[in-house]
Amino acid sequence: MKHLAVYLLAFWCYIWQTQAEFFTSIGQMTDLIYIEKDLVKSLKEYIKAEESKLTEIKSWAEKLNQLTHISTSDPEGYLGHPVNAYKLMKRLNTEWLKLESLVLQQTSDAFIANLSIQRENFPTDEDESGAGKAIMRLQDTYRLDSESISKGRLPGAQHIVPLTVDDCFELGKIAYNDADYYHTVLWMQQALKQLEEGEPSVLTQAEALDYLSYSVYQMGDIQRAIDLTKRLIAVDPTHLRAQSNLHYFKNFLHEEGQSDQARKDDYYQSQSKEEVYMRPENYLTERDSYESLCRGEGIKMTNRRRGRLFCRYHNNNNHPRLIIAPMKEEDEWDSPHIVRYHEMLSDAEIEKIKELAKPRLARATVRNSVTGILETANYRISKSAWLDDDEDPVVNRVNQRIEDITGLEVDTAEFLQVANYGVGGQYEPHFDFSRKEEHDAFKELGTGNRLATFLNYMSDVPAGGATVFPDFGAAIYPKKGTAVFWYNLFRSGEGDYRTRHAACPVLVGSKWVSNKWIHERGQEFRRPCGLTEVD
Repeated sequence: MKHLAVYLLAFWCYIWQTQAEFFTSIGQMTDLIYIEKDLVKSLKEYIKAEESKLTEIKSWAEKLNQLTHISTSDPEGYLGHPVNAYKLMKRLNTEWLKLESLVLQQTSDAFIANLSIQRENFPTDEDESGAGKAIMRLQDTYRLDSESISKGRLPGAQHIVPLTVDDCFELGKIAYNDADYYHTVLWMQQALKQLEEGEPSVLTQAEALDYLSYSVYQMGDIQRAIDLTKRLIAVDPTHLRAQSNLHYFKNFLHEEGQSDQARKDDYYQSQSKEEVYMRPENYLTERDSYESLCRGEGIKMTNRRRGRLFCRYHNNNNHPRLIIAPMKEEDEWDSPHIVRYHEMLSDAEIEKIKELAKPRLARATVRNSVTGILETANYRISKSAWLDDDEDPVVNRVNQRIEDITGLEVDTAEFLQVANYGVGGQYEPHFDFSRKEEHDAFKELGTGNRLATFLNYMSDVPAGGATVFPDFGAAIYPKKGTAVFWYNLFRSGEGDYRTRHAACPVLVGSKWVSNKWIHERGQEFRRPCGLTEVD
């Protein structure tokens, strides 16, 4: 067992040093399911071998126990029998050595070998932290309380799995290590609640209270920080840091000039109020409107607007490939005009595209508006891959179909980008086109700005994952096999700033999409300039 422990320690040290970022792609995380299944099988085989070994050792022990019970009752009389004397010599000289070899036998070798093979595919600390932050992102966006998440009660969820006290505590620590005291409070409160309800755990109330009291202080609730620290000291009178903190908090409160009566009022108020604080502001100015749309709130679809939306068969002015099989086109929004095409991709085409993309999925990047360099960003959580036009007949066929439908040249478009959104996967509000201050955004392509976006939905999403437009209050929901299309630029080449959009976090399920960004070059006669700047 000591040998096993050494191997495991080395194994986990190795894992901590790798960089996988599995949490950004459900498609790649499915591989982990099968890896874990294989490891469980290997572990069972190890347990079976260990049990067989222990059964044999136990048999030896029981036999020798009976033998020594008889021999020690009359040692001289026992050894007076020459057979007993011979067998004693044989046991100590030969059989005990065999027993020693049996005890030292390493039944864990096969399991450790399999573990070593699989360890390169294991997630890292960054993955675990990323998945934890994703839960908090979902909690904020969809206004989910900690208890609902802890009990696994999510809209559209099929597999209900609760969080343990230790899980809640670890989520709180992830937030704490990120100086995110708002979420630390939420998850330490939940851990404490489950402990008080009697859930078994190695975690103590003192540990949860330690994090909770300091985080409450950081949120500015000094009186409650004092109350929680007193409670911590009552649970663990030897907690030196708690005693020091209590002294500091009291001095801080005194320096703030708060009267005894005000402290009493605050105390009773803190006892009666629900212990939830205001969520801190962040860099995203339209955060509230964006998240409201993700929840299905604030959608500005009026009856008047709905009356201007229609469904039709689209053959793009009698295009030869669309005359017999026109596309089913549905208006999603009137201005800017956004349309959805039904039955854009078949299931077979979707599976082929996913098959081509999955081996090369990498953390999706965004272009730095200052440096022009592609880099990862916390506001875009997904993995993506680019498929060359000639990668496969399916990719070529899809690109041709996009050209037939839109009437735009796709030879100057970017490669088909395939993206898979993982746990809480999202892309916060952004523009697809480059703004005037981003002079060199697409310079290396030599094809001008991104004129239009053609977005294929390659999966249904049970909950979350909508494409939302905060500027005009639209929400478009994924539907497998359909695609949505809009122009990012006016005919003048000026950017349509209304098209700032976002991919809402995936609450339940896996979201697969593919984008075709169509550029300006080659469209001179296909989409001529207008007479005004906003035509």
